[in-house]
Amino acid sequence: MVQAPAKYLCLVIFSALLLLTSSCTTYHEQIKNYYSSISEGDYAKANIELEKSKLLQKTRNRLLYLLEKGRTTHALAQYDTSNHYFNLADKYIEEVRTDAGDALAGTLVNPMMQKYKGEDFEKIMIHYYKALNYLYLGKSEEAIVEARRITLQNQQLNDKFNDKNNRYSKDPFSFMLQGLIYESAADINNAFIAYRNAAEAYLNSENQEYYGIKMPEQLKKDVLRTASQNGFNDEVGRFEKLLNMKYEVHKDAEGGSLVVFWENGLAPVKEQQDFFFSLTKGTSGFYFVDMNGNNIPFDSGVSFNADHLEAADLNNFRVAFPRYAPRPPLFKIATIQTKQDSVVAEKAEDINELAISTLKQRFVKEASLALSRMAVKKAAQMVIKGKDDDNKKNKELREGIAAAIDLYSLFSEKADTRNWQTLPSSIYYARIPLQKGKNDVKIFLRDAHGKEEIKNFSVEGTGKITFYNYASLK
Repeated sequence: MVQAPAKYLCLVIFSALLLLTSSCTTYHEQIKNYYSSISEGDYAKANIELEKSKLLQKTRNRLLYLLEKGRTTHALAQYDTSNHYFNLADKYIEEVRTDAGDALAGTLVNPMMQKYKGEDFEKIMIHYYKALNYLYLGKSEEAIVEARRITLQNQQLNDKFNDKNNRYSKDPFSFMLQGLIYESAADINNAFIAYRNAAEAYLNSENQEYYGIKMPEQLKKDVLRTASQNGFNDEVGRFEKLLNMKYEVHKDAEGGSLVVFWENGLAPVKEQQDFFFSLTKGTSGFYFVDMNGNNIPFDSGVSFNADHLEAADLNNFRVAFPRYAPRPPLFKIATIQTKQDSVVAEKAEDINELAISTLKQRFVKEASLALSRMAVKKAAQMVIKGKDDDNKKNKELREGIAAAIDLYSLFSEKADTRNWQTLPSSIYYARIPLQKGKNDVKIFLRDAHGKEEIKNFSVEGTGKITFYNYASLK
């Protein structure tokens, strides 16, 4: 007859193998049918797949479900419905907190079991889509409210870090969008302030580049023009020097202007990568060392009593950590063309670069938490295994439980590979004058080999700013 400890161990091994099978699957792979429909541009089918996904119906993935619903319904031109989901996402972000149970799930299992709370740049993109939805619905007042919320979001980003250098502490693209919204409502004073904030974000960055993006020429023109319209002559002179550009007065087009946002490609997906560390005990406590000799501090927020342990007891850790895998877009350039004018779109937001860079910036902090999580599991194993007991059955049981914890730690270790993956890889924009009445517009997309794809549409020149966004998903 199989003894209880052995039977228990067999059960744990079987469970561990099941865990291994699921732990090798990333978030992207688990809902691949939805993402396949998105990449094919079949948003109606994607919406159905979204509702069928059991993974996205789980409480811990509530925010991702709301973001994807907002994005998909926006693409289906269901703008009221889209904002319904984005408003729910906004509310969720404000209300969600890491409670004790959520933190425990992250410590004892893996961070995929915790509630997804969103990346900072994902929160900015909520405002982008909400503002466009309101503009398309003709709800200018609501769009202006969204513009004001962009300021609050950037303030939260700025307050997040003591060291603002090389940190995602403000988003110039969101300020540019804010300026365009204010200008479309004829609020030139606030439009200038927003454009100025965007320009200064670039000017104050290293090499005057913000996460790989140089200041768009259109932004320079908008800063100078709105400063002049407000009669801020000192500001005109100041920015002429800063931007090395002379302000030139141009007569406004009779039909106003068209602002086109080109959403190029799809955001990077998260994959899992493994790192190997050893735990070392120094004069000030425990810390982790990788194979290259790099030190990672122990996370003080993790409950861990290691007074009775030696560093040798907690050697050789494998820890899973996410990395972004970019999906290079097919198209490299977009030209916006009317009968009278032609403008090349300029890159305004690089979500690929933002995602990769911001993840690197918090690597040490998240690696510390992940390693500390592994240490807690290992410590529990050593405590159970190390007790003195002359009873053979009890000893076998303890050894079985210790082995089970070891297997569980090995197979449950998993990186959090969740993110809002239907965002564009990057966003370009262009501003082109319109004639009064109907305007036929073409977007010429070109790949690296010169192959073209053309998007045709028409807009009415009303004398104001008209907005249009187009996503190329290849």
